[in-house]
Amino acid sequence: MNQRISLQPSRRLKKRYRAEKRFKAYCLGALLLALTFLVVFFADMIHQGHSAFAQTQLKVDVTYNADTVKFTMESVDEDVAPLVSRAFFRQIPRRVKNDPALMDTTETIWVVANSDIDQYRKGHIDSLDPDDLATLERLEADGDVAMGFNKGLFFSGDSKIPSNAGLWSAFVGSIYVMLVVLAVSFPIGVATAIYLEEFAPDNRFTQAIEININNLAAVPSILFGLLGLAIFINFFGVPRSSALAGGLTLSLMTLPVIIISTRAALRAVPQNIRQGAQAVGASRWQSVRDHVLPLSLPGILTGTIIGIAQAMGETAPLLLIGMIAYIPDAPTSMTQAATVLPAQIFTWAGMPERAYVSLTAAGILVLLTLLILLNASAVLLRNRFERRW
Repeated sequence: MNQRISLQPSRRLKKRYRAEKRFKAYCLGALLLALTFLVVFFADMIHQGHSAFAQTQLKVDVTYNADTVKFTMESVDEDVAPLVSRAFFRQIPRRVKNDPALMDTTETIWVVANSDIDQYRKGHIDSLDPDDLATLERLEADGDVAMGFNKGLFFSGDSKIPSNAGLWSAFVGSIYVMLVVLAVSFPIGVATAIYLEEFAPDNRFTQAIEININNLAAVPSILFGLLGLAIFINFFGVPRSSALAGGLTLSLMTLPVIIISTRAALRAVPQNIRQGAQAVGASRWQSVRDHVLPLSLPGILTGTIIGIAQAMGETAPLLLIGMIAYIPDAPTSMTQAATVLPAQIFTWAGMPERAYVSLTAAGILVLLTLLILLNASAVLLRNRFERRW
């Protein structure tokens, strides 16, 4: 009897140990599954997008005269002209205007090939027009075809011609939008957090405010787009599709993140810092300004950077305020029509040409790189300046 009773706890222990091992196995499996999806995603984006960073170029003779400037297709040999990107022919009048000495001359330069030639040499399409294929093979035999870095991807705006499409206008628009977000959400968010954490009385009104701020952090982002459309565009008359409208709309979405992270950073500062400052005669505001804020600044900046990174990756709110428009030239002010990187990627994803598939993947890689850099800077900032009490 005693032997049977003494074995019973051992069985229960073994059962708990087995359950613990199963739980660890489930957790490890979930982690491996998440990593697998992440690796597959990055591998697929790199596989599809790496070719967009290179571009086929052709070495051709370009003639500048009154006829070729007016009829730009005649500036290049008749058999080679169909292989050249239409964007180059549109640039010839501008080239002559910027450098009049080119008139009545012929120069040999490297120009961008059209998207069909580029996609064929990258192996994305299987066939070409027989005449174009024969011309391409002749140029390759003469060493007049090369693969160069696609500078247009970073220094050109959007274009209906795939070989000329780039991210520059969207990048500038994103910078303008993020500047507006930072200028609006950072001071308001930090000031709100300081008041709620350091000065606000603990009553039902402030509790209701805190609950609503926490709830706003979980509201779907597209609802902030509806709010921005109703308030900033329809009521205040902010120009539609502008970086100002986009920045103000995303500021509404970023404010709860900054407020919550700032309050957490303020709360992490020990009370004896405040009490020590007040014990030597500092007012409550002086203790917060001179002691609490400097000590909590790394946490505040970390939360702000994460909020900005989250806003940079948003598309849904901006769709409702018109920032999905075709923007070939970079905006020069906050009130001009603009687009942002996620919206540009969204636009390219809906284009029918095969070349836009790799451009979309390349745009995703560029956006992910920027977001990773922002989040990495937040982590480094926190690890570098964070103080543990």
